[in-house]
Amino acid sequence: MAQRRRTESKKVRKYRPPININPGLIIFGFLFVYIVVVIVSYFRSEHIAPYEVTMGSLAVNNTYRGVALRDETVVSSNFAGYINYYAREGEKVAKNSMVYTVDATGKINDLINNDTSGTTLLSKEDMSELKTSITDFASGFDPVNYEETYHFKFDIQGTVLKIANYKVLSGIDAYKSGDYSDNVNFGYSPASGILVYSVDGYETLTAEDITKALLYNEEYEKKQFVSNDLIADGDPAFKIITSEEWSILIEIDEEKCREIEDENYVNVRFLKNNYTAWAALSILRQDGTIFARLDFNNSMVTFATDRFIELELISDADEGLKIPNSAIVEKAFYLIPEEYLAYDESGNDEGFFREAYLEDGTVTKEFVKATIYASYDGQLYVDDKAFMIGDYIIKPGSDEKYPISKQGMLTGVYNINKGYADFKQITVLYHNEEYSIVKSNTQYGLNVYDHIVLKGDTVDADDFIYE
Repeated sequence: MAQRRRTESKKVRKYRPPININPGLIIFGFLFVYIVVVIVSYFRSEHIAPYEVTMGSLAVNNTYRGVALRDETVVSSNFAGYINYYAREGEKVAKNSMVYTVDATGKINDLINNDTSGTTLLSKEDMSELKTSITDFASGFDPVNYEETYHFKFDIQGTVLKIANYKVLSGIDAYKSGDYSDNVNFGYSPASGILVYSVDGYETLTAEDITKALLYNEEYEKKQFVSNDLIADGDPAFKIITSEEWSILIEIDEEKCREIEDENYVNVRFLKNNYTAWAALSILRQDGTIFARLDFNNSMVTFATDRFIELELISDADEGLKIPNSAIVEKAFYLIPEEYLAYDESGNDEGFFREAYLEDGTVTKEFVKATIYASYDGQLYVDDKAFMIGDYIIKPGSDEKYPISKQGMLTGVYNINKGYADFKQITVLYHNEEYSIVKSNTQYGLNVYDHIVLKGDTVDADDFIYE
């Protein structure tokens, strides 16, 4: 009986192994969670990318379409018939030099076409003229101005015909005294100058006559003269340019006007051949348009046949501190008259005396260190974290007070040389769609090799920067 009780009192218990906690596994779990959080935070946060300030230049769009004005005289023919030219277009002729003939019967042209004495060989000078014309056209071709193709065609035709006519010119004395003397009339240059075989109606215009409509005239037409054309008595035969001095007028905007209006001369690059030349500059305001008048005393013969010229204004000021536009921000500052600027007892730190009150209500003043970011017209731009609107500052050496209320905006970037976002005011000189050129070595500005935030709107002033 006792034995049975002892047996019943025994309880059967299931074996449970001891719990072994692995510290390494716990640490690994915490590290895994931490890494996941860091990765997620990294991809969700705005990254701070630095940019090193360097010296550079901009590809500023300084190209313009200009209208050329010269001392041009249109010479009319006193005869009717078929005209043939014996002087090259663009060459200088003396007064009373023979330029063309007018054949009432067309026999001279028949002689040229029926000449079987041999093949006409082009000289090196002739080949050079043709190659230059073709190269200039190819380099300056613009599909938008396709009508220039027809002008080029007429130029080449006229050049080839004039070259062919030199053979006839060698025997011109025989025509004067031979059977053709009654039918052939000779035309001479009334003055010394450069020959041009075209007219366009712009010959008598002056700088004061130019309007925006004339500069961008979509209906512009140039009448080209070529050999064997049939002309009437009184029709224009050619024109002559009598002076090497000439002008180009271009349209500019107010910003460009402010930039160059104090300049006496500007450097110009012609897109047609990449030649550069200095031009005297003057500004004209007429017909509601601002024109820059560029006066030259050379290179006229190169562009004697061109009425509209593409050019670029070259400026040395296009080089400076180059920064991306994405780095530029605007920030608000308190405006404080500069006569309120004070220094601490050591004389090293800048700041202001702010009005304060003791516990018993006594009025006193305390020195507040403040960062000055710019100074314009007697006003200091002070960090807006140094004061609050309604604070009063006291003028050193007097009891005059100034209430903090006015604010002004400055354009600048965030400098990160010291590991935090430090606003630096900038002066933009030039800009394009991607970059700006800013003034260097200013009192509160940037210097070459400074590091700035690439995207200025991703940080605030005094933020610590973790690259």
